[in-house]
Amino acid sequence: MLTLERATELNNTMVTEEGLILHARNVCYAMGAMARHFGEDEEHWKAIGMLHDYDYEKYPEEHLAHTEEPLREAGLEEEEIRAILSHGYGICTDVKPETNMEKSLFTVDELTGIVQACARMRPNGITDLGVKSFMKKFKDKRFAAKCDRDLIKKGCGMLDMDVKEVAAIVIEGMKEHAEELGLAPTSEG
Repeated sequence: MLTLERATELNNTMVTEEGLILHARNVCYAMGAMARHFGEDEEHWKAIGMLHDYDYEKYPEEHLAHTEEPLREAGLEEEEIRAILSHGYGICTDVKPETNMEKSLFTVDELTGIVQACARMRPNGITDLGVKSFMKKFKDKRFAAKCDRDLIKKGCGMLDMDVKEVAAIVIEGMKEHAEELGLAPTSEG
């Protein structure tokens, strides 16, 4: 089973851009929180989140086309590879998310971008970000415009959860790592 340590090690062989490293961490911690919600193995789900964009930096136009074989060679299990491939469903893969892990990854990949953007605008970072504030920004399509709200809603539908519910879980998961994610309170006064 993939560990977070091994996932980080593998990710570091392919991902060097700070923004992509930060995104991997955001998704990692969001996945840990989703695992907790579903009573699953947090470290394993975090590992999948950490590794989800393994080939993106080197192959942005062919995202996930250069993931399966290298990860299989690195010893990942088929279900782990499938989970990673499923987050591109309807975009760059035809692997439909079926498990809670796959559906969660599909959903939080985009959702964490909006959470990150919301938290960066606040003096206290993510530490006092509530779902109500998040939803205001979520409804404003100009805010974090590159984050696909329809995809997030589709993922929440797959999970039989509403956006507020998933956002609350993701915010809490990211809050626990505010410092590392650059979302701790700023000391500017």
